[in-house]
Amino acid sequence: MKLFRFNGGRIGIATNGSAYDITDALGIDLSAWPPVQMVTLIADFQNRTRGITDNPKTKKIDMSAIRLDVPIEWPNKLMALPVNYYEHKAEMNSPNRADLNGFFLKANSSLSGPNDPIVLPSLPGREIHHECELGIVLGKKGRNVTRENAMDYIFGYACLIDVVVRGKEERVMRKSWDSFCPFGPWIVTADEVPDPSDVKMKLWVNDELRQDDSTKNLIVDIPGMIELVSKVSTIYPGDIIATGTPSGVGPIKAGDKVRIAIDHVGEMNLTVK
Repeated sequence: MKLFRFNGGRIGIATNGSAYDITDALGIDLSAWPPVQMVTLIADFQNRTRGITDNPKTKKIDMSAIRLDVPIEWPNKLMALPVNYYEHKAEMNSPNRADLNGFFLKANSSLSGPNDPIVLPSLPGREIHHECELGIVLGKKGRNVTRENAMDYIFGYACLIDVVVRGKEERVMRKSWDSFCPFGPWIVTADEVPDPSDVKMKLWVNDELRQDDSTKNLIVDIPGMIELVSKVSTIYPGDIIATGTPSGVGPIKAGDKVRIAIDHVGEMNLTVK
């Protein structure tokens, strides 16, 4: 199943070849602040969506006729693993490594959707790079989660691009500009990804293939990530983990077209401004 936001925050699902607007059936207030409607749905997804396609307030929709928004606008946390592929460590000549340095946070406000541009700040002489990553969406609250139980905490997956200004400022600052975390185009529920330990992902800039790798080459694997972050912080439904990028990162500039595609998850085509 795919779960998505569209047309200004309405919520939809796609299942068995059909797509539905379930906003009214769920009684969702689109004007509520903060915008945690998707987070609260994920927290009780099975109960709230049971029989939803038969609800008289559910409407069938045409995916080609809607504008997809970022699937989660206001997670409790957006966590990321730095230097989580050995080849990326080598290309950056970095002393860091995810299993040694742990995780960091990106600002939630850096999240943007599949139809939003990547907006570059005016920083003359600085390089701004793309980083192709798998986004993990958590579905349960937990603390000190073990490797053995870690996969039970995953709600689903999405494409994610971690955009970064290269330089010496704090990593969090360099990665937290608005639009620096394209995420989407939807969340694919965990049951749709047959083998999370070998998910293939690719990224192109202007049709040039820049990144091509798999989660099988992660330094800290997916269960390890959940074990690691939950030792430090309580995890909540809707929290997002960015897995870290493989090698092939490189600069983007205004006018570029960036495409990310992840097997069993989806793809996004983005413009750079």
